[in-house]
Amino acid sequence: MNEGRKEIIQALIVLTGAIFLAKLFYIQLIDDRYARMAESNTIVRETEYPFRGLIYDRNGKLLVYNTPEYDLFAVKKEITRLDTALFCSVFGMTPGQLRQAFAEMHARKEYSPVKPTLFLKQLSNYDFARIQDNIDEFPGFYIQPRTARAYTTKAMANVLGYVSEISRTQLLADTSHFYRQGDYIGQSGLEAQYETYLRGKRGVRYKLRNVDGVDKGAFKNGEFDTLSVPGYDLVTTIDLELQEYGEKLMWGKVGSVVALDPATGEVLTMISGPSYDPELLTGRNFSANFALVSSDSAKPLFTRPLMAMYPPGSIFKIVQTLIALQEGVVNYETRFPCDRTVVNCHNHPQPCDLHMAVQYSCNPYFHQVFRRIINQNHSANPFTDSRIGLENWHAYVSRFGLGKPLGIDLPSEKGGQMPDSRLYNRIYGEGRWKFSTIYSLAIGQGEMLVTPVQMANLAAIIANKGFYYTPHLMKEIRGSQRQPAVQRHDTGIEEKFFDFVQDAMSDAIYGTAQRAVIPGIELCGKTGTAQNPHGYDHSVFMAFAPRENPKIAIAVYVENAGWGGRAAASIASLMIEKYLTGEVKRQPLEEYVLRGQFIDPVARPVQVNN
Repeated sequence: MNEGRKEIIQALIVLTGAIFLAKLFYIQLIDDRYARMAESNTIVRETEYPFRGLIYDRNGKLLVYNTPEYDLFAVKKEITRLDTALFCSVFGMTPGQLRQAFAEMHARKEYSPVKPTLFLKQLSNYDFARIQDNIDEFPGFYIQPRTARAYTTKAMANVLGYVSEISRTQLLADTSHFYRQGDYIGQSGLEAQYETYLRGKRGVRYKLRNVDGVDKGAFKNGEFDTLSVPGYDLVTTIDLELQEYGEKLMWGKVGSVVALDPATGEVLTMISGPSYDPELLTGRNFSANFALVSSDSAKPLFTRPLMAMYPPGSIFKIVQTLIALQEGVVNYETRFPCDRTVVNCHNHPQPCDLHMAVQYSCNPYFHQVFRRIINQNHSANPFTDSRIGLENWHAYVSRFGLGKPLGIDLPSEKGGQMPDSRLYNRIYGEGRWKFSTIYSLAIGQGEMLVTPVQMANLAAIIANKGFYYTPHLMKEIRGSQRQPAVQRHDTGIEEKFFDFVQDAMSDAIYGTAQRAVIPGIELCGKTGTAQNPHGYDHSVFMAFAPRENPKIAIAVYVENAGWGGRAAASIASLMIEKYLTGEVKRQPLEEYVLRGQFIDPVARPVQVNN
């Protein structure tokens, strides 16, 4: 029986071999179709790049779209009798640049003398129009279309981000094996965050070309072609009109503006100043422009709303107030003298109760408030008591989204710093620090750092009376089954204490930020003047409006601009007016902000922290 099976298998092998031999005999000696095709045509594989998804603002205004550009590929084996002088003339190159282009082509990892290899990339529409009538004079060179990013606005460059060719490092790190050398990828901002949605899926076309480089149509009528799939369009939460107005106000200034819708966590505007023109990081001049922008000492690529970390200054007194009330260590009637031997302050009515302390931003008052939060006699040992108190305080501030990234849908978000006992143990040693060591935290100074987006989120928490939604910039991914998820976070502070704080913040506008008053709109706000050991103090302001059913929460941080009631409060007030009413009627205030002369030129830096 086994012998029979062996004979059957041998027969099948012989039969299969005979079929192959017959087919080869037919192809090589009888049917000359394939020989003629090989002699006269070349099968060229072309990548069909997809259209990258478009990006819109919250009102449907187009922000980012695609514009045609072209890559020039070369097949080294097909390049014969190249007229280098004509080539340089047509493509606007020097002989040295032409030699460099050939050297770079040979150095490419994917280079093959018999396959198309990238020779020149990102030719513009203008370049293509200039060379298309001459391309057939250069056998072995082929044009391949693709798209590049273009912008309807010069605003929000840091939020949108930019797209460029994938680097070798990124290619090696791509575990999905989706990308190939020469592909474009989002490098920052929304372009990077939502890359998998925006990029689409490439397609492939196989074409026949004769020995003269003339297209002879699709190979086998496109049987092996695959169509590209465009990326998903994104609808952001950004209000373009408000964004552009805010960038106008921040022109020539260093700092940031973040505005949120408290009811949803949607980011209405996110301004980083100074910024850059997004068109600079597109096209053939990308490398040169990127080197120019990235070497700018003003750091326009640095996204300050997410990455800059500052002392919050006096706006943090609101957090201290809420924690103290929740802990029961003070009440609305608690009074402390404005003792300037403890910490410096500015002129205001006194003695203060808690409402007046918030309204007039009294530093000595909050020194005493913070002492009561930290030292609650949990231990007879003052060092142990301070450690226990600080750990309890740190747990509260963490629920305000401070000291850690909020989780906004943009890359590179920093978490700031809210000091805990471990930090002070490292600095001073365990059991060697107490309240008198850390009291600068009382007024938002010391080892405390926050980001501008955290400041805006704090304003949203107060507007919502105790909770916030994760700030986010994506409103909708059109056509995708997956949509952005929004999470609610609670602070654990009773709502009635937020009612009290809102009362005090409403009056604070008339105490330290009278420029922020908007006729007909009740605005709740708090100024801050963050100390800066390197020069003039930083101007800080956070607010929300209107008080009933708030529509906008905002934080403004202007570096080296002095008092919070000047630069930051003015900018925030104008933007609130613009968003809620659609226009700005206070032209003198707008002109004051645009001039940017917030500090008396003969004045010295002030350290009053109001």
